[in-house]
Amino acid sequence: MNFRGGIMREFKNKIETEEQLRQLIGVPSELVNKKVISYLDHNCIEFISNSPFLVMSTADKFGFCDVSPRGDHAGFVQVINEKHLIIPERPGNRRIDSLRNILSNPKIGLLFFIPGLGETLRVNGKAALVTDDDLLNKMAIKGKKPLLGIGVEVEECFIHCAKAFIRSGFWDPDTWTEKTLLPSASKMLFEHAKLPGTSVDSIQKKLEESYSNRLY
Repeated sequence: MNFRGGIMREFKNKIETEEQLRQLIGVPSELVNKKVISYLDHNCIEFISNSPFLVMSTADKFGFCDVSPRGDHAGFVQVINEKHLIIPERPGNRRIDSLRNILSNPKIGLLFFIPGLGETLRVNGKAALVTDDDLLNKMAIKGKKPLLGIGVEVEECFIHCAKAFIRSGFWDPDTWTEKTLLPSASKMLFEHAKLPGTSVDSIQKKLEESYSNRLY
């Protein structure tokens, strides 16, 4: 399937081949080429055990992509062995975008974050939706186990450099915008959904109730 045809007509000069891309960007160093491993060694396991947050990339069978956040206490992702890990699926908005994608296309990409650390850990592999009680019970919080887990078979993993965090000042509070000037999720939901009988305030109350009572 050709994903490039007929898209982005707004852009006049587009790179179409890897050769063109390499001429512009160059080639990676030997260190970068050698850093990818196909299993979770003790360094990767230590990184995951200290990570309270990740973003998950999936795509359906047509290539339509989705990126979704997952977060909990540090080490919420359980490493089963050097080739397998499992991510608890906590209550969300029930769109199940990532889960539906996995059913039709098992390929998955994970990016693990540790607060204050610029480097991230990338893990790519194949995913499945699992309901093994012995695994889910270990991930119970406040007596509530996840309804299912996302099991991942690791195919490659590697550390990603900190340049994006350095450039963005992401972890530096001095660069953060004042909270009162930030976008309002309730306002965005109100204007996007356009549901009759709702208001920004009523949606904000629903969000707060969900954050308080339906995390697990």
